[in-house]
Amino acid sequence: MDTVTAASVVEPVTTLAQPVRKTEDRVRLYVWQAPVRITHWVTVGCIVILSVTGVYIADPFLVPSGGSVMTTVRLVHMATAFVFLASGLVRTLWLLLGNRFARWSAFIPTSRNQATELFRQAGYYAFLRRDIPKVLGHNQLAATAYLALFLLLLAETVTGFALDGIGGAQPAGMLFGWLGDLLGTQFVRLIHHLCMWAILAIAVFHVYSCVLVDHIEKNGLMSSIFSGYKFPTREEVIESRDGGPELLEEIE
Repeated sequence: MDTVTAASVVEPVTTLAQPVRKTEDRVRLYVWQAPVRITHWVTVGCIVILSVTGVYIADPFLVPSGGSVMTTVRLVHMATAFVFLASGLVRTLWLLLGNRFARWSAFIPTSRNQATELFRQAGYYAFLRRDIPKVLGHNQLAATAYLALFLLLLAETVTGFALDGIGGAQPAGMLFGWLGDLLGTQFVRLIHHLCMWAILAIAVFHVYSCVLVDHIEKNGLMSSIFSGYKFPTREEVIESRDGGPELLEEIE
């Protein structure tokens, strides 16, 4: 009698358990190409360096602003800005040359499903929806955030060179000096600083959302930005908005 009772207690737990996906159901899919991964990490490094040096230039917090220290910090800031600009140009070029996950169509909605995905993904993050849209590359909410980030980075670059030009540097003064005349030096500086904080805010949300989705999907999202590969199931490849059976044909 005791044996039957124990079995009847255990049985419902077994029945309610979620099915475990078999390892062989997953495929190794090349999502993020080398230019995407390299420019991603170069941009990350540049944002960190530019933020730290920019805050120091605006308000020296370790040593007096005079002397060689401030000169060195400004030099590092501007050198990093040129590296950042080069990285941005490469990534912009890859919007035209990259695969389906890197091209401009991955960021700008080209279908009704892609457009509504923005709100479905936002609902998931806000705990209003239980299901997450099936996407192999960027979901539309992330893509929209990246577009906003691109505009912020563009504004940051232009105002940064404008401030450098106001200080007398060339060719920044010739190319962007008009912005200081149009808006005033202090307003240009304010835009530059506000853009920096907005960029950092997006970066924090980006890390949070990547960790969350990686935990939910368990397909190697976090490691893919290093290796380029994700490990979705065959089902996910076929059913994802940016997937399709042709992707399976390419890797088999």
